[in-house]
Amino acid sequence: MKSLSVRRYLSLTVCLICTSIAPVFAQEQPDITLITNVNVFDGVHEKLIKDANVVVTGNLISEVSTEPLAVAGGKVIDGGGRTLMPGLTDAHFHIMHAHISSREILVNDLGYLTLAGAEAAEATLMRGFTTVRDAGGPVFGIKKMIDEGRYTGPRIYPSGAYITQTSGHGDFRFPTAITRKDGRELLDGEIMGWTKVADGVPQVMRRVRENLMSGATQIKVMAGGGVASFSDPLDVRQYTLEEMKAAVDTAATWNTYVLVHAYSDVAVRGALEAGVQSIDHGQMITEDTAKLIKKKDAWLSLQPLLNDEDAPPFPEGSFEQQKFLEMTQGTEKAYTLAKKHDLKVAFGSDLQNGAEIAAKQGKALTKLTRWYEPWEVLKMATSTNYQLFKLSGPRDPYPGKNGVIEKGALADLLLVDGNPLENIDLIADPEKNFDLIMKDGKIYKNTLD
Repeated sequence: MKSLSVRRYLSLTVCLICTSIAPVFAQEQPDITLITNVNVFDGVHEKLIKDANVVVTGNLISEVSTEPLAVAGGKVIDGGGRTLMPGLTDAHFHIMHAHISSREILVNDLGYLTLAGAEAAEATLMRGFTTVRDAGGPVFGIKKMIDEGRYTGPRIYPSGAYITQTSGHGDFRFPTAITRKDGRELLDGEIMGWTKVADGVPQVMRRVRENLMSGATQIKVMAGGGVASFSDPLDVRQYTLEEMKAAVDTAATWNTYVLVHAYSDVAVRGALEAGVQSIDHGQMITEDTAKLIKKKDAWLSLQPLLNDEDAPPFPEGSFEQQKFLEMTQGTEKAYTLAKKHDLKVAFGSDLQNGAEIAAKQGKALTKLTRWYEPWEVLKMATSTNYQLFKLSGPRDPYPGKNGVIEKGALADLLLVDGNPLENIDLIADPEKNFDLIMKDGKIYKNTLD
């Protein structure tokens, strides 16, 4: 009788265990989408894959074939001969700056600024930019909401607060501000996580570690003068070799890298000497510095900034306008040197200070046809940029292959009404010409439904 009770107890226990673990084995099947009748730009090669069919299973591309494909129970989208390509990427963007002016940062609270950043994030994705490397600003909360699926926006590789020296491009004080005491209080921009003023090796190391602790995938350091800043001229080199090297070495302890803001030749050379791997801007480099970039195997994250119809409306004759004209005079030469010495060049737009300006992100990309063929431009904004993003190593929040259309890659896709390799201006009007926008296997826009 006692034995029977034990057997019954064991039997009931096993049943309860089986019941409790049953849902583990009854997992939902991933969504499947079949996109038929498309010409594929794979993000790498000039030649399109004609009359192709692409299957997306969950968040991954599971099949690319020129043979007929069928899926059971999945969604089928007839591409109608359109061009399927990887989502666009931007290697130098500021989600938190995109829809606001610099002045608004100084006069609004972080709640207002974060909502403006969230608005910018959604608009960025709906322009077909499925990934951005954020080059500075308190974007961590927006990124987390997007990654949790609670808000719409691109994948974000965040840098966090700018690290700047006193008087550097990220020191937001007016030149008339009184000298601060040692052991100073934080600036408003520091309290909001926008910038971090650090002087000397120990402070630089501390601020880099704080950004990494916050979730930075790479570190942004101001290495030279800026255009829109109030007081620093373009020709200055910011941070000593020891300070810059401290930032590089500290980032390396977390197996990631430093990108620097640097227009002038002297600022670029100083950063390269310290081991910086990503030179952002670089419009004023000389040929010797281009050779040094090649020797150091560093990246040039260059923007096609020109004194054209899209130039920012700085007051005539202002300090900022003078610096802008000086910087843009070097753009043509910088791209020419980059091509001549076969540098690793990434595309970034650096568009900010208002929604109307940020909306020209795709148009900025088309300006690269002054120096590159359309397929080279699109390659730069897809697979090439992703090579740069992957320098973040284990800090990469989106492990896996991206920026390409091939089996096993993450499903960030655009369906373009036309062939952007023949007419790249299609990219400049995403509202009209992008019929499908997919990120991580999820459809955010589909005009063909």
